[in-house]
This record gives sequence, C-alpha cells and structure tokens, in this order.
Amino acid sequence: RPGTARWSSAAEASAVHISEKTSREKILTLESMNPLVKSLEYAVRGPIVLKAGEIEKELRKGIKKPFTEVIKANIGDAHAMGQRPITFLRQVVALCTYPNLLDSPSFPEDAKKRARRILQGCGGNSLGSYTASQGINCIREDVASYIERRDGGVPADPDNIYLTTGASDGITSILKILVSGGGKSRTGVMIPIPQYPLYSVAISDLEAIQVNYYLNEEKCWALDVNELRRALNESKAYCNPKVLCIINPGNPTGQVQNRKCIEDVIHFAWEEKLFLLADEVYQDNVYSEECQFHSFKKILYEMGPEYYNNVELASFHSTSKGYMGECGYRGGYMEVINLHPEIKGQLVKLLSVRLCAPVSGQAAMDVVVNPPVPGEESYSQFIKEKESVLNNLAQKAKMTEGMLNKIPGIHCNPLQGAMYAFPQIFIPSKAIEEAKAHKMEPDMLYCIKLLEETGICAVPGSGFGQREGSYHFRITILPPVEKLKILLEKVKDFHIKFLQKYA
Repeated sequence: RPGTARWSSAAEASAVHISEKTSREKILTLESMNPLVKSLEYAVRGPIVLKAGEIEKELRKGIKKPFTEVIKANIGDAHAMGQRPITFLRQVVALCTYPNLLDSPSFPEDAKKRARRILQGCGGNSLGSYTASQGINCIREDVASYIERRDGGVPADPDNIYLTTGASDGITSILKILVSGGGKSRTGVMIPIPQYPLYSVAISDLEAIQVNYYLNEEKCWALDVNELRRALNESKAYCNPKVLCIINPGNPTGQVQNRKCIEDVIHFAWEEKLFLLADEVYQDNVYSEECQFHSFKKILYEMGPEYYNNVELASFHSTSKGYMGECGYRGGYMEVINLHPEIKGQLVKLLSVRLCAPVSGQAAMDVVVNPPVPGEESYSQFIKEKESVLNNLAQKAKMTEGMLNKIPGIHCNPLQGAMYAFPQIFIPSKAIEEAKAHKMEPDMLYCIKLLEETGICAVPGSGFGQREGSYHFRITILPPVEKLKILLEKVKDFHIKFLQKYA
C-alpha cells in the first residue's frame, strides 16, 4: 500500500523459509532455564495445591467425587477462609484510596484523621504516588511508637524501620545483604527444622548454604541451644555460618518460645557472632494461657548494653497474620538494629531497586500499629472485632489439638500460637514402600490420597523439613468452627481407613 515499507526480496524469501517450518526452537526450555529456579520447592503452593486446582475444575464440570468442595487448608489465608476484615482498617485504607470519602458522614472521624495523616505523607496527597524506598515517614514513626509500647518503653528509631512488601520482602532483602563468599567461606544460614519454606527457597535462590537445626518435638517443639551449637560446629566444615533465623511463634509448629529460651538464643548469637533474624509475624497469635509473646528486641535490651549495643538483629512483622489477616495488601515492616552505618545505605539502595512497598499495604500496616485507642469513636467496635477473631482462633486451636489426638496413629503437640497444626502421623511400611515406588515422600503420598478421597488440601511435613523417619502434615486452623470440625472428622475417617488399607 502507498506509504508502507515493502519487504526486501531477502526478507520475503526468509519468510517463505520460516513458514515451511512448523515452529522455531524455543530459547527458554527446561534445559536452558536457570537451574536454581528449577530446583526451588515452595511446599505451601506446591504440587498438592496444583492437584487441588485440577480437582476444583473437575467439580465445576460436574465430575463426581466423594466430596462436594476442596477445602484449602494448606495456607494461612484468613479472609479466603471466611474471616471478616477489621472494619477500622478497611475504612482507613478506603479513605486513603478514595479521598472524596473524607467528606462522607458514613466514616468515623478517627479513621479520617489517620487517613489524612497518611495522605499528607504521600506525594500529591495520593496513594498512587511512589514513596521513599524505606516507606512513608509518618508510618515509620507510628511503627517505632508501636514497638516502644509493645516492648514496655524500649526505644525504637524510625530510621531503623523499613516498610516492606509483607514480611517476606524484608527477610529476602536482609539475606541478600548478608550472603557472600565462596566455597567453604560461603555464608551459612541457620534455620529451624521444621521451617517455613520461604527460608529454604531464599537460601537456595541466593546460593547460600542452608544449616538445619532441629526443634525438639518431644518437648513441644522447643529450641535447644545445644542443638544450635551442634548444627553450627558441624557446618563450619563446609561454610561460614553467620545468620541465625528464629520463627516465634512457630510456623508450621505453633510453639511460643519462653523468655529463658530467647535469652539463651541471644547469648548464643552474641557468643558466636551471628546475625539474628526474628520472624515475629504471629506475635498476636498466642493462645495458650501458659505462654506469652516476648519480642527478641525487648529481651535483647533487658539483657544489658553489652548485648543490646552489639547483637545485630532484624525483626519482622506483617499485616497478613495476627487478627488482621490482610494477606493481599502485602504490608509489612522490618526493624534492623546495630546495623553498620555504611550498610544502612547499601540496604536502602537495595530496597530502592523495587522502588517502594505497595502504598496501600503501607497504609494497612499503619492501622495495625496505630489502632483506635480508648476514648476514640471506633475503639469499642475495633476491640470487639479484634478479640472476637483471636478468641475464635484460640477455641479452634484447642479443638484441633483435642480432635487430632483422639485419632489412632496421630499425635499433635499443643497449639500454643500461630495458626496451624503440624501433627505427626504414623505411616505403615506398606505405604512407605508404595511411596518409594512412586518416587515420592511417604507423607506426600498420604496428602495426595487425603486430597483425592476427602477434598482436604494439606501440606506434607517433608515440605517443611522433619527428622528422618518421622512424618507430618500441616493444616491451618482458620476455617470456621463448623467447617473445621467437618475437616477434622474427615481426617479421622481417612486416617483410620489408610491404616487399615496398609496394615
């Protein structure tokens, strides 16, 4: 056509040649892709979940199953399980997202006050603008005030606060800064077994060295410093261990570390010159009356200046768990203390590559650390909703533990905190042989059959790590009470049939 460039005769000839081929070879194949990505395993969204998705599609097509729905008990997604959002949090985020609502009489004044403050910290008074890489300054100030209140007056500096895309972003960022060296001097990262798979994935992705220390299942998943020392000393033969990760309350194990244990861990980190990572996203989820959440920051401070001025500590929190359950907002923060001044600049530089954490998530995080207080208009409703969620979770934790322990061949430790059960299951030798024949872990076979026969999507313990010869699965306690009862009854019926089949 007039005005359009014509192909050259060489290009036309090439096009004819291409059309004669069925397709060009792909540049990106399983053989050519990054082998580190191919080797990654993230159990909570792994093969079991993909299988669950396939079964859901079959149910929608009308294909008959022994059940009518898939119950996704594999992940701690509160709202997906029916938990209602906290009204005040949603009000503040709504006001920030659509400021025209600030003129509406339908919103309480204390929510409007917080929204205006957050918007004033945004470029153009809009949630749609980029923020500083470290996060909105007034929200970091609110986080610091929250930490001071939580820890009984222990000082917190907003300059040590970094707003992140959930806790995961903070954890992977600090690990990136920490990992270095090659061969036997490559950074070793000590993680609990069982562990949340984020850690093993991040360590593999960074080509760091994973150093396992085992929690003591016989003592309610207690952390033993002698086990830390064993793992550390053995790892020195093949890496340079310099990072120690703690998850408290525990995921997937649900234990809450006592004060003495935390003091021992801090002393161990100080003695062995280890950088501490304290994953504390479940700090609001403590159900056992004998247990209390103690932050590593607070205990570190109370141990005296020799510890507080020297031990390097990064601690993490999130909007995703607690009573909020706001997983989709991807809000979180990390506080890093005793970081070398020059490293602070390097960390901000690293965070600046992703520009900033989602600004709506930053706003949600602000409500978590700056909730209504007595005397404010929204306080009564807020505290009622918060306590309702946490009391309900405490009830379900106790019920889950009790019902699982009544099943022959299953033992579940007390669910002191977090939002999961991680029971040990007895698997007969015939089932173990069948699993080996299918080249899978025995608890993976168990979970696949559980899914196929009951519609319950659980995660095998092998996805979190466990002592050799022991088998577990993880389920969340988030479903509504009645649905959770049905789920646990189904587990009971399935497990008894499973034992009979493979006896």
